[in-house]
Amino acid sequence: MQAGSGALGEDSRNGSQKIGVGISGFGIFFILFGILLYFDSVLLAFGNLLFLTGLSFIIGLRKTAAFFFQRHKLKGSSFFLGGVALVLLRWPLLGMLLETYGFVSLFRGFFPVAFGFLGSTFNIPFLSVLFQRLQGTGSMV
Repeated sequence: MQAGSGALGEDSRNGSQKIGVGISGFGIFFILFGILLYFDSVLLAFGNLLFLTGLSFIIGLRKTAAFFFQRHKLKGSSFFLGGVALVLLRWPLLGMLLETYGFVSLFRGFFPVAFGFLGSTFNIPFLSVLFQRLQGTGSMV
């Protein structure tokens, strides 16, 4: 009987991850749409909240908090979360600038992996060379 309950837990976790991906996708959509509409603060704030909620659904609330509050990521986290707060307080341009800096600072180690994946997935000559160059510039540490 316990084997069945473990499978149910797996389905529940996979279901919440799928919901999280959808919520994060909507968050990214609202952020991009808010930028296209000249930094509409309501759309940007809604997109930020959806993105952070979706991230919490995907990796879990504890892991999300642990990711943002690691000692070596506090600078990036403070800029990112401070930018979210500024967007919520209706300072969208300054908030998005701070968020962008924080996002790049937080996810700097993931960019070479993402560029390597994109370079191997899309076999377009110019883009493949560009992605290979970008992949070799960073380190995971």
